[in-house]
Amino acid sequence: MRYIFIGSAIIVSAVIFSIIGFVGIQGIKTFQGVSPWEFFFSTNWNPTNNEFGAFPFIFSTILLTLFSIVLAVPLAVSGAVFMAKIAPKWVRSILRPATDLFVGIPSVVYGLIGLTVIVPFIGKVVDGTGYGILPAGIILAIMILPTILSISEDAIRALPPRLEEASLALGATRWQTIWRVLLPAARPGIITGTVLGIGRAIGETMAVFMVIGNSPQLPKSLIDSTTVLTTAIVKDMGNTNYGTTWNNALYMMALLLLLMSLGLIIIIRVVAKRSELK
Repeated sequence: MRYIFIGSAIIVSAVIFSIIGFVGIQGIKTFQGVSPWEFFFSTNWNPTNNEFGAFPFIFSTILLTLFSIVLAVPLAVSGAVFMAKIAPKWVRSILRPATDLFVGIPSVVYGLIGLTVIVPFIGKVVDGTGYGILPAGIILAIMILPTILSISEDAIRALPPRLEEASLALGATRWQTIWRVLLPAARPGIITGTVLGIGRAIGETMAVFMVIGNSPQLPKSLIDSTTVLTTAIVKDMGNTNYGTTWNNALYMMALLLLLMSLGLIIIIRVVAKRSELK
């Protein structure tokens, strides 16, 4: 069994590094036809004219991720505190399975709801098309909220009871105990849940593809149609030939997504390690 486990670990590692290597090699070939400065900082994306400026996609990806996190984290942490320390057992026995159920809903369902409900509503309010970062951020916030909520609740419930008892014994109110004792103590778990939520937000494709508008331009507001890295890859991959600069540019975008995900994993490791030291 020991050799089976070692062999499985080697196979998994080889597959992961092979994917990174293949995507990386193809992505680096982009710079044979376009300069790194143009690719990363130009706003002109017109492959038919050999213009491969991916800055709008990178900027929109970061903006969309940050916006969805700003919407999701306060709600998720508040829900985690409620379910862990305030809600009765019978309420938690209903809410927790319902929260976990949201994780299993296909992303295309979220996208369909956003396309038929949220986009038309925003379009009426702003007197426009309704597509852009705003509806995509709302959809992503709903999608990543269960992940952050579940992990944050587990982190709060895993805290030693003596922390809460000591705070209350010193005269702190229930809210002061939650805000100044429990949440700081559960911070590593909350950060881990948030980082995992960011990872899903960065890699989400179908739901975002349906509501963001998919225009290759730099957004000037949250209601401007734009494109992120994932949707740009999905939209253009079928129109390219393997080995062309256009195709290699899409692989470079995929490499950027991989590097972002790896960076998030490293952050989780660092947070967990610091938590163990404490």
